[in-house]
Amino acid sequence: MEVKIGVQYAPREIVLESELSGAELERVVADALAGKSQLLSLEDEKGRKILVPTDRLAYVELGAPTTRKVGFSAL
Repeated sequence: MEVKIGVQYAPREIVLESELSGAELERVVADALAGKSQLLSLEDEKGRKILVPTDRLAYVELGAPTTRKVGFSAL
């Protein structure tokens, strides 16, 4: 699932693909915003960790699940 994270005072957003479901991602973000942790911690499909301080979050956008396309198409 695609996740876009806006960070205050940063000119670009963070974009990553996560293997978590939409409900799991929503729970992780809600827990971070509720103050249960000081960092929003997510891992992308390649195993890289993204850590964002919760007091610097501007927005978190959860996209639709992505599917991999294989092959060629003829138009």
